Amino acid sequence: QVQLVESGGGLVQPGGSLRLSCAASGSASSISLMGWFRQTPGKQRVLVATMTSGSSTTYADSVKGRFTISRDNDKNTVSLQMNSLKPEDTAVYYCYARVSFVGYWGQGTQVTVSS
Repeated sequence: QVQLVESGGGLVQPGGSLRLSCAASGSASSISLMGWFRQTPGKQRVLVATMTSGSSTTYADSVKGRFTISRDNDKNTVSLQMNSLKPEDTAVYYCYARVSFVGYWGQGTQVTVSS
């Protein structure tokens, strides 16, 4: 079992920045993949960014060049630096971790981009 706790969401104006963080506990030493997904009402949860334990990254096209994922394998944390935020980035952001092909989710944190 892995427990994930997110922090850092909130309200920001368009063009602003936010940093999300996620800390994993439990069987965290076996995590192969960590990342972030987001979801808006009535839509499926979609990938934002992921990073493997070997530091390979994947980004959604919509966030490339604006968001940066980072990970500390020793501390079992993953962060998402979000710059140049747009109203369409408004969503609930979920931390994700995968251990032996089993996925775990955080509780989600709201990000609202609005003037």
